[in-house]
Amino acid sequence: MGLLTGALPDFPWDTLVPYQERARRHPDGIVDLSVGTPVDPTPALVRDALAAASDAPGYPTTHGTPALRQAVVDWFARRRGVPGLDPQAVLPTVGSKELVAWLPALLGLGEGDVVVHPEQAYPTYDVGARLAGAEPLPADDVAAWEGRSDVRLVWVNSPSNPTGGVLGVPALRRVVEAARRLGAVVASDECYALLAWDEPWKSQGVPSVLDPQVSGGDPTGLLAVHSLSKQSNLAGYRAAFVAGDPALVQRLLAVRKHAGMIVPAPVQAAMAAALADDAHVDAQRERYRRRRAVLLRGLAAAGLEVDASPAGLYLWARAAGAGQDGWATVADLAELGILVAPGAFYGPAAARHVRVALTASDDDVARAAARLEGA
Repeated sequence: MGLLTGALPDFPWDTLVPYQERARRHPDGIVDLSVGTPVDPTPALVRDALAAASDAPGYPTTHGTPALRQAVVDWFARRRGVPGLDPQAVLPTVGSKELVAWLPALLGLGEGDVVVHPEQAYPTYDVGARLAGAEPLPADDVAAWEGRSDVRLVWVNSPSNPTGGVLGVPALRRVVEAARRLGAVVASDECYALLAWDEPWKSQGVPSVLDPQVSGGDPTGLLAVHSLSKQSNLAGYRAAFVAGDPALVQRLLAVRKHAGMIVPAPVQAAMAAALADDAHVDAQRERYRRRRAVLLRGLAAAGLEVDASPAGLYLWARAAGAGQDGWATVADLAELGILVAPGAFYGPAAARHVRVALTASDDDVARAAARLEGA
């Protein structure tokens, strides 16, 4: 009944078309910083793995190959501070957005159930609740929902899209403890976890909800969602996974088998190769670090302030001082041939901000910065 009873919002990026057209009229062309779509090449080792597995006449396994699930387990131990993950508690997904959108439905949520998500948030958390017929509840403060028996799913997103904010161990632990008292699931969207820029996250790493310091060494009720789109330039592969509570993963697996939600076999092989290699991830992170530094200088020169953004793939910016409505900033930047996303896409609390993506070539980033500095 979810799709029939709840109207979905308009797709936000459709409303950017007039500003995109305005930016395209710039004499030197458009620099599109509105969507976080990777532009750098997919690593050769990943493409080689895809090609080697391209003779795939049979159906792939929904649960993922043992090699892929072990690669995820090894990666969590090596890069995320999560040792001892059960390979049975790993499940590949067709990109992370698919899982975010369908998780409430896959968990059996519906009318009368509440899905909590951050106040400034990726719109698909809200959409996923509506698709299931559940009620979305934007709330950053645990006190806003910890006593509600109708809360069934709590989304956290760290580093945040759009703000780049990071939840430390104490904050994550408080969410987990409150959700467990209610019997609710905590789903943690950690897709930008390896892109930390400021301390302490740069040195310590961004904590996972599955970190023993957060979970108490018990994954019950917890799911971590991760994507290879950004760290490995695999957005076109739709390569992601969810891991955590073995019982929850088995529930998701059972439904996905019936629904045919399967990652193609060559993509599974490519994912395993990508997860086993840290060098290309570190090289890509360095590209984003350079671009971020250039854009920070340009935005500052143009009188825009960046709020925090200590991690992730975006700069969360606003006009200096009291600021102006984010749509006005979008229009101002479009006159410079630069397209950004308005904060309004991410909730009412974000109305004065714009989101600036780091996913443009070095040349395009340099062009954008030069225009900002000239303004």
